[in-house]
Order: sequence, then C-alpha cells, then structure tokens
Amino acid sequence: MQTTTLAMDKGGVELGSNLLSGVSLPAAVVHEGPLTHNVAWMQRFADAHGAYLAPHGKTTMAPALFQRQLQAGAWGITLATAPQCRAAYANGVTRLIMANQLVGQANMAIIASLLEQGATFYCVVDSQENVSQLGRFFAERGLTLAVLIEVGVPGGRCGCRSKQQILSLAEAIANEPALSLAGLEGYEGVVHGDNPETCVRAYAKQLVEVAVELEAAGRFSEANPMVTASGSAWYDVIAEAFDGAPLQGRFTPVLRPGCYVVHDHGLYREAQSAVLKRRPDLQQGLEPALEVFAQVQSLPEPELAIVALGKRDIGHDQFPIALQRFREGSELSHPLSVAGWEVTKLMDQHTFVRLPEAAQDVEVGDIVAFGASHPCLTFDKWRQLLLVDDKLNVKEHLATYF
Repeated sequence: MQTTTLAMDKGGVELGSNLLSGVSLPAAVVHEGPLTHNVAWMQRFADAHGAYLAPHGKTTMAPALFQRQLQAGAWGITLATAPQCRAAYANGVTRLIMANQLVGQANMAIIASLLEQGATFYCVVDSQENVSQLGRFFAERGLTLAVLIEVGVPGGRCGCRSKQQILSLAEAIANEPALSLAGLEGYEGVVHGDNPETCVRAYAKQLVEVAVELEAAGRFSEANPMVTASGSAWYDVIAEAFDGAPLQGRFTPVLRPGCYVVHDHGLYREAQSAVLKRRPDLQQGLEPALEVFAQVQSLPEPELAIVALGKRDIGHDQFPIALQRFREGSELSHPLSVAGWEVTKLMDQHTFVRLPEAAQDVEVGDIVAFGASHPCLTFDKWRQLLLVDDKLNVKEHLATYF
C-alpha cells in the first residue's frame, strides 16, 4: 500500500489532514477560496480608484497573509506598534506605516534599528511634545524619521482637533532636522454622528483640503506626499474622496483596510452590505474566510449543547454564529443541520447553544463551524491558523506574531 509523508508543524497538525478527522479542535481556519477572492477584490478596488493599498496587518499579524497581499500588488503594510513593525520587517515587509504615535525610547530604538537596516517607515504625530521627543532621539542616531500628521475629531481617539493645530504642528516638524513631514493620516472609524455617512464624507473632505493647503505652503518634504485613511467599513467613501481632482498627480493616496482579507460573519458583513448599497456598481463583494471549528462537548439538558469553544478561541464583539455541522469522521458532502441554533452565552472555553426542539440528532463529538465578528479579535487568540482548501484539507500553517 502506498503511503504519503505529511509535513507536521510544531503544533502537531499535519499538512493534508482533514478538519473532520484527525485535527485537534478547536482550530481557527482560513478558507483559501474566499481568502484569494478577497485579496484580489480589494486590490482591484484600490487600483480602480487610483489609490495604493497598505492593508492593516494588525488584523492578522500573519506574515504569510502579508505576502499574499504584497504579491497581489499592495504598496506596503500598516501596523499598530513598533514590535509589530519589527515582526513584519523580519518577515520580508520593507515598507511600513505605523498608524500610531511612536512613543517611548524603547519603541523609538526598535524603529531606529529598522531604518538602519533599510526599512521605509512612517509613523503619525499629533503633539508638539512628541515631535520634540522624536526629533531629539533620531537626531542623536543620525537618522531621518518620516512622519504623518494625524487628523482627529473632537471626542475621537488621537489626532489634531483643529486646522490651526495641524498647521502649528507642521511648523514644529519643519524645525526638527531629523524629521520629515511626509503627509497626513486619519482614521474615519472614530467619526460618529446622527448621519455617519455625511460625517465621514465631511472628514474625508477635510483631509484633502488640509493636505492641499499644506502643500501650497510648502510644508511637505516629499514631491508626492501621502494622504492616508480607511478602515474596513468606509473604504469606498474614503476612496471616492481621494480620487478627486485636488489629489490627482500631486499626492500619494493610500487606503489601509485590514479586516477585508478574511472578512467576517458579523460587524464587517453588515458594513459590506452598506458599501454595496452605496456602490451598486461594485460586483460581488467580500466573502467570509475565517471560521473556528469546535466540537460538541456535552448535552447536559434538553435543548442545550455545550461546545468546546470560548472567549479564548474566538472573537466575541458579537456572539459566534453556527454555520455548519458534521459528524466526526464523516464526509464534507454530508452536513447536518444547525437551523435554529442560537449561542446564548460564552465563557472562557465553553459556548452555550440553545437548540431547537427539532434538533434530535445532535451528538457529543459533532463538529461545528462557527463564524465570528471582528476578525482581529479571533486572530490574536491563535499562534497558528490553518489554511484549508474547499474539501477542508489543511494546506498551510499560518503563524501569527502578536
């Protein structure tokens, strides 16, 4: 009998194994088909709007996925912290946007080391004090740090609250020889109001107008300064604003959505529905690629199943959704019903599922695929995810570096 040698990772999951037999569960899974679709879809979207794509890598912190995005045409990768930037650079990402303030000498030292190794790096600033700190540190290292002024909103997160603050900060940067003002940065996800779309459009318009004003004043140190924003909910509105005449040929517009790469079954599915309503011209939207597979652990009471899955395994901005069920060791072509299943409670490693009265075929050991909301908060619970094909065979181990 012919045998096949299977590669095994440190976690003990063999390449070629099938999720329905022989894989220790729970396991976080990325489906290759939807993943491939999403990576190509968002790149086409950015290209069609004359924008560059720098996906937010903090969503997955999976270098194997970074490489797929870069190979598809991404301009760079966005990160949230200095250690994340270090991990991305160590895994082949050379153009990095840190969409955060660089604070603390230990973090500055990490970035200085990356610059010395040849990385192209940008971070954001929103205060005179931080500008002075960065100016001193990088001058002492004999390095030049490219910075972006962050444009915030009242009641929001970080960022300058007024145009005057932005203009004053640009002047302060010009007085620091070790700093280079490379553009403006914003994040529309912190914009709220009674009419969110109107507010986001106004915010995007403000970004463009301030960028043009700073360019006219000669404040930027680069010929085509960057203007960047966009999470995974309003990327269409930001792209439309960036595609307008004031920026064309004069600026580098950069979109930074992150969650699109695997999408989800909750928050971003709802956001994508809104995008397609605003833009009916867009063909076939994003597809959910991330699921967590787990097994029924106990049936302690009528109409109650306890699944060996919990807050340590899956994001819980919203309760997970039961998508499919299989008998362990069965074929993919023989799914069992999850109609009427409702997650009612999530503990560290247990999920409470209310079963409909008609669910009489549920057995301990049944394998259930769950969809999550907000992929960032599922990825960061795993040191490894499994990339599977359409038959649920494991094709690749996706290591994470949180």
